[in-house]
Amino acid sequence: MFQIDRKQNRILRLEEKRFGDLKLQERKHLQEWLANMPTALGEELLIIQKEFDGFNETRERLDLLALDKEGQLVIIENKLDDTGRDVVWQAVKYAAYVSTLNKAQIVDIFQAYLDRYCGGGNAVERICEFLDADDLEELVLNSGQSQRLMMIAAKFRKEVTATALWLLGHGIRAQCFRVTPYAYGEELFLDIQQIIPVPEAETFMIGMSAKESEEKSAQGALKKRHSIRQEYWEQALEAMRQAGQTRYLNVSPSHDHWINCGSGLAGCNYTLIFGKGEARVEMSIQRPSTEENKWLFDALHARKFEIEEAFGDALDWKRLDARKSSRFGTSKDFDGYNKENWPAMIAWMVDNMARFEAALRGPLQIVGQGLKQRDGNA
Repeated sequence: MFQIDRKQNRILRLEEKRFGDLKLQERKHLQEWLANMPTALGEELLIIQKEFDGFNETRERLDLLALDKEGQLVIIENKLDDTGRDVVWQAVKYAAYVSTLNKAQIVDIFQAYLDRYCGGGNAVERICEFLDADDLEELVLNSGQSQRLMMIAAKFRKEVTATALWLLGHGIRAQCFRVTPYAYGEELFLDIQQIIPVPEAETFMIGMSAKESEEKSAQGALKKRHSIRQEYWEQALEAMRQAGQTRYLNVSPSHDHWINCGSGLAGCNYTLIFGKGEARVEMSIQRPSTEENKWLFDALHARKFEIEEAFGDALDWKRLDARKSSRFGTSKDFDGYNKENWPAMIAWMVDNMARFEAALRGPLQIVGQGLKQRDGNA
């Protein structure tokens, strides 16, 4: 690894070091670095526990336990100057141990982590926010054999890399990361490189594994709830179009529980939500700036009487101070997974979205102009 000296137009070699020579420790240093910046492993991860020892009749501890953006558990095992020869066996054991964890246990584990290491917090809210979900009931955590393995070491023996590739070929997502410390004078640097699978080939390898699994299963990768949602949105969007709601002309059915369309004001979307127990029509305020989101919400809430009078009913206003976004709207209880209820649900969505959009058209233009003036005076 080299440092670029732009003034001299030269590159300077950094000196490769051993963790032991630098007196850096696995638990005290590497583990803490990754716990505080898991994106160093190339993706967004939510660390839910470290030194996890919740295994029956064993004193073993896995280094870090995380959730990925699909709600899958990720086992992260660290080694320093060791060759990492035991890391695969340990990671596989831990994956087997945590494969039985259910949603409630995962929440409890994360809550204990927040209380002990993060000064508290609400585990359910943090998980929902991380997975962009409305409520915990909608989420599937740690499904089936979806557990993932991340192995981090300074060196990997050939038998380790061969085993990791074998696991990948059998549908178990295993990754190996080589970590190397470097020094330049008193400054220290850390290089983290994914070596298995090679990042450029990862998507292909995972895709091939998924394809093989799909061929073995008549159901494929689509889960039942995804199929239900896709079918519902096909019918709901067609009803929207027939009702003349042009905002949905270019919106495609999805297996998600929500569908968005623009309102004309950036970051403010009309949202239709198909829940297992309810249907909702909402305005979702999700600009990049938390301050702007709360300003827009407050500006619209100041017109609450005007908006609700035009809509014809009270709305549920949620500023969500602990989150970046805000939202407000209306809902009605339905058994969404009973298809006999779909005609009534769709009719309710069509009617309420039409009235909701009409009630907000003027206020959105006004607050949008106010936001521009505010930014211009800032």
